[in-house]
Amino acid sequence: MTPRSVRFDGDVLRRLDRYVRSTPGASTSSVANQFVDEALRAEEHPGITFRSGPTGRRAALVGGPDVWEVIDTLLTLREDDPSLAEDALVTETARTTALVGWRVRVAVRYYAAFPAEIDDRIAAHREKADEAEAAWLAERALLRGDQAS
Repeated sequence: MTPRSVRFDGDVLRRLDRYVRSTPGASTSSVANQFVDEALRAEEHPGITFRSGPTGRRAALVGGPDVWEVIDTLLTLREDDPSLAEDALVTETARTTALVGWRVRVAVRYYAAFPAEIDDRIAAHREKADEAEAAWLAERALLRGDQAS
């Protein structure tokens, strides 16, 4: 990292300090870097915003779902029918996610620029879903009286 001297307006600095204090493990430098990076990404990819949540901040469509959700749907559709042409894949993803096609393309463009970030989110979600399904199956087996081997 290259050190830079940046001056913040008093109100901006107070809000930044308040955010850092409310975010465990954060520093002023890390938060400022994160927010500048996100602002630049949003500028480069109109229609993208960033949201906080239990798994951290993530890219999302403005007023819509997270980018990883759209891309997970698109990848699943492509796995199910590899013969889908590009426009048909976007149209089917839009239909499945209740989005319009251009918003799916916004997510695709963001994914093209930051694939590792989105792939990591998809993998984490699928892992949690697999764990939840295994727990549910174990509960069902116990309630039915199935014996563990």
